[in-house]
Amino acid sequence: MSEDKRLAAIEAHQNNPFSIAQEQLREANKYLGLSDGALAVLMQPMREYHCSLPVRMDDGRVEVFPAFRVQYNDARGPTKGGIRFHPLETIDTIRALAAWMTWKTAVVDIPLGGGKGGIICNPKELSAGELERLSRQYVRYFGHILGAERDVPAPDVYTNPQIMAWMMDEFYWQRSYNQPGSFTGKPVEVGGSLGRGDATARGGIFCVREAMKKLGMKTGNSTYAVQGFGNAGQFAAILMKEILGEGNKLLAVSDSRGGVYNEKGLDVSALIAYKHETGSLSGFPGGEAITNEALLELPVDIIFPSAIENVITGDNAPRIQAKISCELANGPTTPEGDSILCERNVFVIPDFLANAGGVTVSYFEQVQNGDNYYWDIDLVHERLDKKMTRAFQSVYEAHEEHGVNMRIAAYIVAVRRVARAMELRGWV
Repeated sequence: MSEDKRLAAIEAHQNNPFSIAQEQLREANKYLGLSDGALAVLMQPMREYHCSLPVRMDDGRVEVFPAFRVQYNDARGPTKGGIRFHPLETIDTIRALAAWMTWKTAVVDIPLGGGKGGIICNPKELSAGELERLSRQYVRYFGHILGAERDVPAPDVYTNPQIMAWMMDEFYWQRSYNQPGSFTGKPVEVGGSLGRGDATARGGIFCVREAMKKLGMKTGNSTYAVQGFGNAGQFAAILMKEILGEGNKLLAVSDSRGGVYNEKGLDVSALIAYKHETGSLSGFPGGEAITNEALLELPVDIIFPSAIENVITGDNAPRIQAKISCELANGPTTPEGDSILCERNVFVIPDFLANAGGVTVSYFEQVQNGDNYYWDIDLVHERLDKKMTRAFQSVYEAHEEHGVNMRIAAYIVAVRRVARAMELRGWV
């Protein structure tokens, strides 16, 4: 192998999300001291499934879409995790996300394990009918491993409540009875929960509130920037003001096509309306253009990486100026970037804590489906706040006790709970 190819292979391994997830687990185990057997179990998925989904397109031809489902660990309960539709999806991304979902459900202490699914496709190029046929085909091929007692999917990248409704309906036709808790993130009209739409961002804002208390920051007059203006990013922009005070100022926001910056502050409602109308933030008249890379390096109090993996690295971490990074995306910071942020006293609220509000309200949805009794929005928000605040406090206590960054502290809390469940069940 040539030196160039060797270096390229090393770089690919370092940026592989599952390699990063495994490296983070090994780092946490320095403080946990798991047995060799327990660590070996937790380093790999318990089960994973690969299928090729044939779908008849609108023009009559048949196209085949690779699809995956990974059930990482179910020691604490049925696996739980979203389904992603993305043209660049990979099995290693799905493995990493399933691992992080395992730690996510554990860190907020809900009785579920971690799973994830995906289809390699470009949903932007599919008609509504093609999307429905693809969604139903996923359940036809994977339905035998799904269900409220086994593995519960939910929306993720480029999937939504309508797709969950189609999948739930296909599952109904397989089983000949309704089991609404088999899928979450559904429309409210067919068993979804109030409060699910903004739950990921809302949980993150609750964590920001607690972090600001610990850091002695005032909650009503901060500046912030949002990288990634999808569901979580848009709600983060809204809820920073709604929950923590109208005096908070959004200075910059970006999507995959670029972003916009205004040092005097951006109008959140106008931004969302413009994005919905044009499909992009490019050309928004209320500020000047800014790149995704430059946004992360702005002198703001809080940044919300809310887009994709590996956007904060060893290269740009030395230039991050925010006091708090609240990771609403999965895996936005590489291990090297993490170390540098820690050295520079940037307080990172790690992804599987920061964005755990989504799975928490999905769990609430399952509980409501099982009881056939549905909560009002105030009760959902109250219980989410309690869960997220308690989870943050547990992680912060581990952070102080072990003198580690918040990510490793979150691993310590979560992995200890999963390992204890495996021990009690006699697996290790």
